Order: sequence, then structure tokens, then C-alpha cells
Amino acid sequence: MTKVQSRIFTVSIFMLFLAGAGLHGEPRQSGASANSFTNSNPFATPSRLLYQAPPFDRIHDSDYQPALEEGMRQQLAEINSIADNTAPPTFENTIIAMERSGELLTRVSKVFFAIVQANTDDTLQSVLTAEAPRLAAHSDAIYLNSQLFKRVKTIYDHLDKLKLNSVQKFLVKRYYIDFVRAGALLTDPDKEKLRALNQEESKLETDFQNRLLAATKAGALVIDNRDELAGLSDAEVAAAAQAARERGLTGKWVLPLQNTTQQPAQVSLANRSVREKLFNASILRAEHGDSNDTRQVISQLAEVRAEKARLLGFQNYADYSLEDQMAKTPAAAIKLLTDMVPAVMAKAHNEAAKMQSLVDKEKGGFRLEPWDWQYYAEKVRKAEYDLDESQTRPYFELNRVLEDGVFFAANKLYGLTFKERKDIPVYQPDVRVFEVLDANGKSLALWYCDYFKRDNKAGGAWEDTFVDGSGLMHSHPVVYNVANFTKPAPGEPALLSYDDVTTMFHEFGHALHSMLTTVEYPRLAGTNVPRDFVEFPSQFNEHWALYPEVLAHYALNYRTGKPMPRELVEKIKKAQTFNQGYATLEYIEASLLDMAWHTLPAGKTVANVDSFETAALKHYHVYMNLIPPRYRSTYFAHIWDGGYSAGYYSYMWAEVLDDDAFEWFTEHGGLTRANGERFEKMILSRGGSEDVGAMYRAFRGRNPDVKALLKDRGLTEK
Repeated sequence: MTKVQSRIFTVSIFMLFLAGAGLHGEPRQSGASANSFTNSNPFATPSRLLYQAPPFDRIHDSDYQPALEEGMRQQLAEINSIADNTAPPTFENTIIAMERSGELLTRVSKVFFAIVQANTDDTLQSVLTAEAPRLAAHSDAIYLNSQLFKRVKTIYDHLDKLKLNSVQKFLVKRYYIDFVRAGALLTDPDKEKLRALNQEESKLETDFQNRLLAATKAGALVIDNRDELAGLSDAEVAAAAQAARERGLTGKWVLPLQNTTQQPAQVSLANRSVREKLFNASILRAEHGDSNDTRQVISQLAEVRAEKARLLGFQNYADYSLEDQMAKTPAAAIKLLTDMVPAVMAKAHNEAAKMQSLVDKEKGGFRLEPWDWQYYAEKVRKAEYDLDESQTRPYFELNRVLEDGVFFAANKLYGLTFKERKDIPVYQPDVRVFEVLDANGKSLALWYCDYFKRDNKAGGAWEDTFVDGSGLMHSHPVVYNVANFTKPAPGEPALLSYDDVTTMFHEFGHALHSMLTTVEYPRLAGTNVPRDFVEFPSQFNEHWALYPEVLAHYALNYRTGKPMPRELVEKIKKAQTFNQGYATLEYIEASLLDMAWHTLPAGKTVANVDSFETAALKHYHVYMNLIPPRYRSTYFAHIWDGGYSAGYYSYMWAEVLDDDAFEWFTEHGGLTRANGERFEKMILSRGGSEDVGAMYRAFRGRNPDVKALLKDRGLTEK
């Protein structure tokens, strides 16, 4: 398994609004939902729990919609008051006033979008369908308010004359850019066109999310005969039986779908026919011509986004999306990806040849197909590296990985300690809560983890916040990580793959970015950074999973307590560059597919999604039948409703930074408190309070170098 395979970070719709990317809106001003909001609503006042943690023991589905409606009403009144202020615009009465606005809306939206992603139901999906376009209109009512923009522009135009510090000036610039990118410079007729497009985009994104959730659940493979699960461990078979029982399918077994193209069970399933069925269930999950089919939705989304970009003065949506990122242009992002293609394709073909040779040696009598890759890759790994995933899983028990691995590394680097809090209510019984203490033992934040897969949870893994840390708002971070690890049968330990382990470290890297922020202003705090920088701290944190001191502390056999044998550790290390042709190519394919969709010009209609996908991959010379994209278009949640439209490249962009930064650590003594303090002070604590390119150069002493990435992936000589 690879680093990219664990890098799944979903950004909720509302987080984009908080970050200024825009949810675009005009709320309904009256109605039953708005009128039903009362002081008894649990969102009416700040929670009395530690750090305003959500009072999940008091929150019901019926509370969200009236609180959202009232939150929009209150914020719009606050915004209108700022816009209509007759006093000359100042940093305090305009910028800071906007930063303080919308407390109720922020409070409810953060919880609502967290739960609708992690623990949804039909009621919440209905609320999402109703409220997403209203939230979209609400943001338009703010960012397309000409009087408000006039005040922001006046401050921006006189910035050099104002007595503001560098962070305050950066905040003003960020607000000005946010308004311009949201359409503030458009004529009134074009603003109305943009409002309509924003409404349509929001509805389509919600439709896609609802369809994909249902398609993924319906696409799970149901097995009638236990013999067809040959190759899976007893624990995996028990988990499949438990998944079936939860669906009311007694006497059967269910292999639920994860959001990626390949499925974890493909590694072990000995029955080739079952592997093929599982593969097809995955790639065709949203292409059955039923109510869960997403093809028409994504085609319409691409058209709407292209038209929005044209209206805002850009050639295509990718041009618009990347303008304020580190990459700046689609050409720069595409070059990073395509420059790697010759080496990656050569490695992938070499890997395929080895597997075909093994098939032939076993007298299989067939040509390798996509559903065979994971199974035979595992065989090659066993043969070449003498490494079997079943050998490593007993050393990766979830709780030990968390407390003796993830927490241990955070303590060594940043002095953090963690205390489990069972007195704080959660939204689902599997969720755990920890209080985070700083190096002086002072309480710093709360952190929630929700690790096991459920049918009502979106696929993948992600980090977000219930409450942002902010000096201005006197608030502490309340952060959460969500994943989709296989839940063990009752009484069985949760044993992880090494890929799952790196996912835990990855998402906790995002959590550290949120928890360690010292930024005054919410707009710039925590993970509110350019999208192609946001993955840098998380991917950097993955490096500690295999760091000798950390691995030795958590990789203990769950039965015996004995440490992982040195020879097994060395096998894992040697195998890190194994199958990197495959892993890198499936990622590059998905990234370039994202670019193909979002470089479409306005007015271009995609009549056949499958044909478009194939043509795009061939255009970039990355089409390989044996290696489909990590996400095919129809279930590519990152780009259609996850905030990564024209941005999936950012994982690779950030990997250049994270490998280069880790090289600095190895040059300066590795896992030390001094190094952690420097990284915290110069990167993690600063959020998006300055240009992130300059921030990185200050830390590294130079621009990032791609050499470390190529070495890490085994695409060049060490």
C-alpha cells in the first residue's frame, strides 16, 4: 500500500464558505422552519461543554433546519448592518465585524455538515437537499452585496496607509480576493446569472452526494457461499458476516464498497470470479441507469462550473480554481503530473510483466485483468520481499497504533498529551473523545475519532472541526478525524493494514494543523490555507508511522505484546517502493481526469462520460487498461462534492513539500522536540496568515525540491 492511497481528505461544503471560497446565498426570510426556532434549540446558545463541544445528547435531527434558517437570518442582518454603516470603513468596523458575524450559523453548520457526512439518515439528507441551495444563496447575499464590497475595497485600496500589522494586511487582501472571486466586480445582470449558477451547482453537488451514498451502499457485494471468501482471514469473514446481519441478510456475507476503485478484499480473495464481481460492483456502482446513476449529474456540474468560470473572466474552471493556489495555473499542475509519466508508466509495465509471469508460472491460463492486480501484487510482494499483510496486521491493533503511535509521535515532537473524556457526549457509540494538553499540561483542544465504516457514512477519511480555534473569538479547537476502517466482529480486535496506519497518521496531521493554530482571525486559522498546501502537514505526519522510534513503540503483537521482529520491520521498509508504478499511475490518472473535466470550455457538453474519460486518459498518455484511475468520474467525490474540483493534483503537489520537509528533519536529528517546535512555530501554528510559499521557504531555507519525492516513491535511484 502507498502514501497516496491513504490521502483522503474531504472538505465539507460549509468549510468552503468559512474559508471564503463561497457557499453563495440568499436565505428564505420566513416559513415554518425559521419560525420554529426557539431558545430551547440546542444551537441557540453556545454549548456549556468544554470548549463548546456539541451537546450531542441534546441534539435531534429536527433541530438542524430551524437553526440553519435562523443562523442565516441573523448573519444577514449583521452583514447588512456592516454594509449600511455610515461611518468610514475601517479594519475594525468592516473586516473584524465580518469575522465576528454568523456565530449561530457557524455553530450549527459545522455540526450539521459533520454529521451528514459521518452519520447521516433520510431526515438529514432531506435537510441537506433543502438547505444547501439556501446556504448557497446566503453566501451570494454577502459576497455580491455591492455596499459591503465597496467598504472592503476602500480598505484594500488604502492598505499602505493603514497602521496594520502584516497578518491584518494579509487578512484584508484575503477578503478582497474572496469578494472578487465570488463575483463582486460583475455587473448587476451578471451577478444575477452567477446567483442562478451557484444555486444550480449547489443542488447538483447535493444530488451527487445523495446518489453516490446510496449507490455505494447498494453496490456492496453479497456472498451466498462462504467458500467464495477463500483467502480472507477468519476475522475478515466474521466482519463480512456481521455486515450482512446489519443489513438483515442472515446466513450471507457482505463486502461493503469503499470509495476507491480497488477494494481491500481484492488483495486476498482467491476466487477470481469473486474478484471480478467485486471490481465490477465498484466501478459500475453509479452507472446502472437507476436513481443512483451519477453520469448526468456530473456532466451538468462540469457545464455549470465552466459557465461560472466564463462569467468570472476565466477560460475554464481550472483557471479559476488555481488562481489563488500555490500552483497558480492548470499548466503548472499538469506539468508536475505529466513530467512523471514516462518513469511511472515504465515502472507500471514492469510490475504488470512480473505479475503476468507469475500467472503463467502457476499455469493460470489467462491474461492479467484489473481485478487481478491487487491479488497478484500481493503474491509478488510475498515472493520478492517475503512480506505478507497477514504477518503485519497482528502488530497494528487500532488502539495501540493510536495511543502508542500517533499520540506518542505528537508528544515527542510537540509535547502534547491526551486524556480520554468519556463524559462528553458523542453522535455515535463508536466515537471517542480526547482532551489535548500542551507541553505545560495546559488544556489546548478536544479531539474526536470515528474510525469504523458504516453504510450511512461517506467513503474515505477526513478531518474537520466542530469549533475553530481563534484568538479573536476566544475559542479552542474542537477537532475530529473520520475514517472507514473495517469494524471487527464483536469481541475481536481491530487489526489494521499498514495503509490504515498511515491513514491514521495522515488525518491526525490535519488535526494537528487545526489544534496548534495560534492565528487571531478565523478566516486565516488552522487549515484555512490554499488547497495544495493543506495536505502538506498531514502527509508530512505520515512519515512518523515508520520512523524507528515510533514504530517500535506501537508495533507490538496484540496477543503476546512482543515487538515486531526486526526482520519484519526491514521487510516493510524495503517494500515501501513496491507497486509504486501502479499506485502513482492510478493517482495521476485521477488527477488528470479531474483536470480534463475542469478545463472544459463553457458550452461544451459531455454526452458520454465513459468515452470522455477514456479520451482524456489517452490524451495525457496515461491510459492503461490494467490500471484504472483511483476514482472513476462517476464516484469521484473529491471533485464533485468534496471541495477538490480542479484540485486533486494537490496531494502530489503537497507531497513534494512533505518529502522535502522530512528530509530537513532527517538532516537535523529527526524526531526531536526542538525540530517539532520549529515546525510548529513556522508552519502548523500559522495557518494561512501569510503567503504559504514564503512560509515554506522560511522553514526550509529554499524552494522545495522534487528529488526527495522521487526517491521516496522509488522512481529514481536512492
